[in-house]
Amino acid sequence: MLVDHQPQMAFATKSHSLETIRNNVAGVAKSAKLFGVPTLLTTVASKTFSGPIFPEIKAVFPDQAPIDRTTMNAWEDQRVVDKVKSFGKKKLVIAGLWTEVCVVDPVLSAIDAGYKVYFISDACGGVSLEAHEMAVQRMIQAGAVPITWLQYLLEMQRDWANQKTYNDVLTIAKDHGGAYGLGVIYASEMFGGKEGH
Repeated sequence: MLVDHQPQMAFATKSHSLETIRNNVAGVAKSAKLFGVPTLLTTVASKTFSGPIFPEIKAVFPDQAPIDRTTMNAWEDQRVVDKVKSFGKKKLVIAGLWTEVCVVDPVLSAIDAGYKVYFISDACGGVSLEAHEMAVQRMIQAGAVPITWLQYLLEMQRDWANQKTYNDVLTIAKDHGGAYGLGVIYASEMFGGKEGH
């Protein structure tokens, strides 16, 4: 579930650079699509205040219209809850802006509803580093599990022998994995064989 990755929310995000958030959420979106993870996109007041979903997300899910809400807590919009239920999964992974409102609220609500919830901390951002960190602590104390976007990708790959997704995982890593991605490029060019771990 990707929540409120929108310009107006991003402008006030100070816990991470906007470039980092955009890069990381693009990595999350591509990872979810590659591994067939049912993905819900949601925005808040897109026409009247916050603007459209990030183009990086739209590029990955071009035919999926985000559920546009008025509620700060996405879990208080029945369309969101119904969509999550339709996936038939008991684990939920969430990333969004801002960590201290539009992420923490649905995380806590989903936990109360019986879901095992993970949040991708480096694809979230708050209005200050303290706001982000306090929200992270609150979610952990409530039982949510923090992960990073690269961890998300590599946990789904699990085994480099999985050739079905191998090349696509490395492409996502090269495009969004920073130093790790550069290492993949380096290994390929220096040693001329298969890229990988």
